[in-house]
Amino acid sequence: MSKQKKIIDVKQVIHEKNPNFLKFLPGFIVRYLQKILHEKDVNEFINDHKNDSPIEFCLSVMKKFNIDLTYEGLENVPEEGGAILAMNHPLGGMDAMAMVAVLHQKRPDIKFVVNDVLMHLENLQPIFVGVDKHGTNVAASLRKVDETFKGDDVLCIFPAGLVSRKENGEVKDLKWKKTFVTRSIKYNKTIVPVYIEGALTNFFYRLHSIRKSIGIKANIEMLYLVNELYKQHNKKITIRFGKPLNANEFDRSKSHDEWAQFVKGKVYELKD
Repeated sequence: MSKQKKIIDVKQVIHEKNPNFLKFLPGFIVRYLQKILHEKDVNEFINDHKNDSPIEFCLSVMKKFNIDLTYEGLENVPEEGGAILAMNHPLGGMDAMAMVAVLHQKRPDIKFVVNDVLMHLENLQPIFVGVDKHGTNVAASLRKVDETFKGDDVLCIFPAGLVSRKENGEVKDLKWKKTFVTRSIKYNKTIVPVYIEGALTNFFYRLHSIRKSIGIKANIEMLYLVNELYKQHNKKITIRFGKPLNANEFDRSKSHDEWAQFVKGKVYELKD
């Protein structure tokens, strides 16, 4: 039997980001990371579906985790031409794949702006546009993102940039960044607000609260996002597409930052 290709390699990812850090990282920590990142199972799944297209891969994930996927308002997505889908980010990965599983029915020309670490998922590389915030290709990655905003595909983006957190008992995104509004105005692109119903485990939210309370700035809870994905078995995910907002609606009465928070408000109006 041929040896399976190791798509996800914890050691390699750490080495690419910070080779000096890996040298001093104890072996038991690497093994723990491999466990919570489900390195073995993820690699097996990816190898089993190595020939899947991006859409087929996302549908396979929905099947593997037995996700009950429902949606409303898909007719609000433009039939053709470039558009921006601005979404909340409650699930840290499963929400993106659920979106592809739904959206492809109307717009198979999907692009997703993601952290460049996710570019290791080869099946999804055709639809992912990686943002390299701290590496050596920052300028090139930003140009690629800008070209995608300018193009005719439907572009999905999580403007918060991070998965939702729980504050005062409510799961909600952090402040949205203004980039999607700026590009909507620059390239005359319609924005469709999209609300995704879902939540992670209380462990994730408690860890976030604890590390904030003791002054740790690093988002250590992000290490558990793959583990959180595996806890989505048999869960229901509902996606609601809101009424589209034309670029000319974003006038000078508000700053781009204020308009971004306005769209965020429109997303959460779709909650109920």
